[in-house]
Amino acid sequence: MRSENLSNPAKPAPQARRWHARARHALTHSLRVRLVALFLVLALAMAGTFLAGMQYALSAGWREAARPLVADYVNTLSAEIGTPPSIERAQALVERLPISVRISGPVVNWSSKPQPPNVEHHKYKGPRDTSHWDDEAPPRFFERTTTDGHHLRFGLSADVWHERPRYIGWATLAALLALTTLAYLRVRRMLRPLDDIRAGAQRFGRGDFGTPIAVRHAHRPDELGELAHTVNTMGADIHQMLEAKRALLLAISHELRSPLTRARLNTELLPETPEVLPARQALLRDLAVMRDLVTDLLESERLAQPHAALQREPTDLVALVADVVANLEGAPHVVQKFPVELPLLLLDRTRMRLLLRNLLDNALRHGAGAQEAPWVEVHNAQDGAVSITVRDFGPGLADDHLPELAQPFYRPEAARTRESGGVGLGLYLCKLVALAHAGSFLVENAHPGLRVCVTLQPEAALR
Repeated sequence: MRSENLSNPAKPAPQARRWHARARHALTHSLRVRLVALFLVLALAMAGTFLAGMQYALSAGWREAARPLVADYVNTLSAEIGTPPSIERAQALVERLPISVRISGPVVNWSSKPQPPNVEHHKYKGPRDTSHWDDEAPPRFFERTTTDGHHLRFGLSADVWHERPRYIGWATLAALLALTTLAYLRVRRMLRPLDDIRAGAQRFGRGDFGTPIAVRHAHRPDELGELAHTVNTMGADIHQMLEAKRALLLAISHELRSPLTRARLNTELLPETPEVLPARQALLRDLAVMRDLVTDLLESERLAQPHAALQREPTDLVALVADVVANLEGAPHVVQKFPVELPLLLLDRTRMRLLLRNLLDNALRHGAGAQEAPWVEVHNAQDGAVSITVRDFGPGLADDHLPELAQPFYRPEAARTRESGGVGLGLYLCKLVALAHAGSFLVENAHPGLRVCVTLQPEAALR
């Protein structure tokens, strides 16, 4: 038996995902976020379509009706300014109405607002008849020429728009965000039963069937309420089947123990003569296999319960591993790797012995004939956890067998002889022991051989 001291420093914790990765994950996996995004896109599309349609309808329908009215109003403004144009009257119009006026001609050149230096509006360029409607040059619709040759041009004053509050766009954006928030809250409220259904399905998966999924408005359920009721019915049926299976296994196991005990007693009373001894020993071995099978069945049913009773006590895991290895038949062939320091853990010693013995038996059995001996390692894992790793250097298994390897009665070989690996309860019991201690159980190919890793969480450490 060989022993090594190894230190295994904890790896740094992975960095948190960035915000854009979380947003992309939420957009692809969250139904609420996708529904709100769809609502926002539809709202923007509908608003754009409505505004474009109204603008086209107003421009196409009201243009013809407004043309003669605007033309008559421009004529009235020109007449009020008079001939020759009066700057005082033009100034009064500008102060009274939201318009701008520009007068150019042989005598009067005036503008209600200053012009850019590169535009010489004061120069008179001759009379121009613009009293008719000119479709090719719509701005001329607001231009008139007096009888004395002065040119008048009217326009909407930009000062009115600058004086108006500019919060219309921000108010529209705020209203859109408020509507989106209300839609999100409403969608979240509508889809809240999905959270209850998911939580209930997770409880059922852990074996907790005592709390059914809450059905909102049970007297008048909607489709999600009907789905919750259906999942509750399915959970109740699964619970009933599991309880029936458990009761059957317990009944069979209890009923088999008494005849097995009597058969073993009667076999041991047989004379140890040369003629009877081989049959007697073979019968005792078969009875021992049946006894171990019944014991494993009972233990698996106890550990499979959601609140398995564990007899926890302060345990030196390194000493426990060394003691289990020392009692194995192939103890000299197991390499032990222990850390320098390891805290005491609150463990169920009996069940941890069962876990270690099954894992090491499997490693010795499947690693027989390999060039390297199997090894067991106890080391500190991440976040204060303690990990137990057992590896053999045998042929290993195909990857498609690994997910089912720790299932009850599953064996990759077609035969079910004791020499080829028992009946498939060893790894299943190891998994149950690890889960009962709030740990994890992992089986993977190590190329060559198999590696089994049991991780015990820091809650098991003795403080």
